[in-house]
Amino acid sequence: MGTRFPRREDNRIELSLRTRYDGRPPVKFPQSFIDDVRAAADIVTVVSDYVSLRKAGTSYKGLCPFHGEKTPSFHVHRDRGFFHCFGCGVGGDVFKFLELQEKVGFTDALRQLAQRFGIPIPELEQGEGVRETAAEREALLTIHEVAAAWFREQLASPAGARVLEYLRRERGLTDATIAALGLGWAPPGRDLLRQRLVAQGFTPAMIVRSGLVTRRDDGSEVDRFRNRLMVPIARDSGSVIAFGGRALEKDQVPKYLNSPETPIYTKSRTLYGLNLTKADLRKAGFALIVEGYFDFAQVFQAGGFPVVATCGTALTPQQAQLLRRFAPKAVISFDPDAAGQGAAERSSELLVTEGFDVNVALVPDGLDPDTFIQRHGREAYQRLLRQSRPYLEFLLDRAAAAHDLSRDDQRREFLRRMLTVAARIPDPAVRDQFADRISHKARVTEDVVRAEIRKAAAARRTELPVQRAAQLTTTLRASEKELLWSLVHEPETLSGALSELEAVDLEGLRSRDILLALGEVLEEGAADIPRAVLGRLTDQDAQFLTAVAAQAPPPTRGPHYCVTDLRIQRLKRERSRLQDEIARRQGVGGEEEALTGLLVRKHELSRRIAELEASLVGLK
Repeated sequence: MGTRFPRREDNRIELSLRTRYDGRPPVKFPQSFIDDVRAAADIVTVVSDYVSLRKAGTSYKGLCPFHGEKTPSFHVHRDRGFFHCFGCGVGGDVFKFLELQEKVGFTDALRQLAQRFGIPIPELEQGEGVRETAAEREALLTIHEVAAAWFREQLASPAGARVLEYLRRERGLTDATIAALGLGWAPPGRDLLRQRLVAQGFTPAMIVRSGLVTRRDDGSEVDRFRNRLMVPIARDSGSVIAFGGRALEKDQVPKYLNSPETPIYTKSRTLYGLNLTKADLRKAGFALIVEGYFDFAQVFQAGGFPVVATCGTALTPQQAQLLRRFAPKAVISFDPDAAGQGAAERSSELLVTEGFDVNVALVPDGLDPDTFIQRHGREAYQRLLRQSRPYLEFLLDRAAAAHDLSRDDQRREFLRRMLTVAARIPDPAVRDQFADRISHKARVTEDVVRAEIRKAAAARRTELPVQRAAQLTTTLRASEKELLWSLVHEPETLSGALSELEAVDLEGLRSRDILLALGEVLEEGAADIPRAVLGRLTDQDAQFLTAVAAQAPPPTRGPHYCVTDLRIQRLKRERSRLQDEIARRQGVGGEEEALTGLLVRKHELSRRIAELEASLVGLK
């Protein structure tokens, strides 16, 4: 892949952090040592210490040690070095198996396997790469602290008075809350923050790396956030690592602009406000999860609530794992619109999968938590939370309301949907209780519903877990699936084709981080590509890859076809964004020159798309 795919900060540090972070500094081992242990540690031998395996075709099969089951759905692939359970969805390499089985971190699993298979453990040393990475992270953290202070200064200045008044009057926030949240204002100047950061001694390259300044095609550099209300986003430790910027003018788009991901900020691993409320979570024994900065701000201001916020999306597994360090239960209080309730449903199912007890609190009258508290006060919101309902009841009533159960076709559709939900419930007793509720709603005999649910649950032993199945069927393109399957089973076919990809082609794809890791492995010339890639992935991505690899081979169109298809889709996404920008500018005075440039770029994209689509004909 040459240098087209950017290297992640340090592969060895990435490996030591790919399980849950426990607060200790990362330990660095030479990559050659990790590769030697991976090659020596036979996964069948290791798993056989804990699971009775029998040969089943090209793999080994047994009862999963991570969830109770009577029919074996746990598979170990010796030649490819991974395991996968079709029942609970867990999967990964030999390191991940030992981590889960022994409940240890990656470093301890690595040491145990090295000792067992006779690989000498090298002395740890802080090499130049570690020092450079640590220095970069420290610089980025300092840049964000300087920026946060500067944004606060601007809000307190005479020019920021109107923004401060907006927070007080329209948002109902007190000065104490504004200060506690560290809210600020980015003035409309072109590069005012950049000037401040340069004056503080930061290099232009590091400032751009922070994401607070963007470099345009002509080489000029401008502030990412201009004329926006600034919301600092912090780690649970309190360090500012990113910002959210809210538009202050009606025609300003987008309404919310967030920092890009950087070496110190990963959106999927961050919960807004946790640094301020983690003690409340531990004291209350549950987490109140709301959606967005201002829902959090109003609930936080009300006082005493163990609240955290997502930022416009459903929870991720990494966020759930972070949350589990502080509380075993959760109450979801998302916006009442369709997007908010859909996110509540997805978040509830994910949290239950992660071992949480989950309730859903519905805010009445179409209000979000922010508006509800402003209108009705803290006590009314507290009563609403006391009336929150278990998530299965929430799902059942939501589905029933969406169907006319007096009609046979609608009743069948309702039952089909609820059977799918029931099949995800791991506890048979809870499944039976859910069956009783379904039968009551649909006016169907309980025994019939229970029997169908058992069939659905049994059938799922040969299917993917719901969240990964959904990802495969709704967000994973056929080209991605073929590349991932080939990565594990036919990695030698990929090298030439993947050299045609650029990192930008992967933006927004479910397979992005997996294919980036593959690019690194191919560039380094690793001997065992599948094992090397698995070793660089997060838990979620490792399980996703093994889930794809454990399925039947997809229709083969060849890696060059798949890569070309992904390139086409990226260009089409870019063209669609251009078209939106063209539509926004049309009819606006003084935009003729800009419109001409956009139309030229759109025409060029259409030409490139047509050329690539024509080339697909010869690749089929």
